[in-house]
Amino acid sequence: MATQKKSKRQFNGMGYGDLQRANSANRGKLTQEEQKWLRANGYRNVGWENAIALCHKIAELLDTPYRDMDLEELFLEADRIGNKYQTPAEISAFNQQLSQEVAEIAVLVDQQFPDDEVEVIDFSQTTAKKLQKHRNQKTYRTAKL
Repeated sequence: MATQKKSKRQFNGMGYGDLQRANSANRGKLTQEEQKWLRANGYRNVGWENAIALCHKIAELLDTPYRDMDLEELFLEADRIGNKYQTPAEISAFNQQLSQEVAEIAVLVDQQFPDDEVEVIDFSQTTAKKLQKHRNQKTYRTAKL
């Protein structure tokens, strides 16, 4: 009897070794915290099913739209998303309360860090410096007789 050869298992057009190499390369794109999280939660690159699960999880982590945002951008995005679920009256009330609290904080900062120094800027002396840009050129001034 002729034995049939088993067909090679494939995942997204990749064999087992190719999948492991792709997982290793993609895992390198993650942050250290995410890599530690994968390790702590049992995502491994050994075994066919484990490698497939790891591939799915890495793809999920890499596809997060907020991955490259800093903290300020995340807050702005959260505010934009939250504004969809609020009425204009709620938004204006919140903004009014926020501006009031910011003003109170500014008063406290001014009390604790008073600005006692007076700054004087003299613009009359800068004309001589502007006129003499090139050292090899003389500056000529006209005088009335």
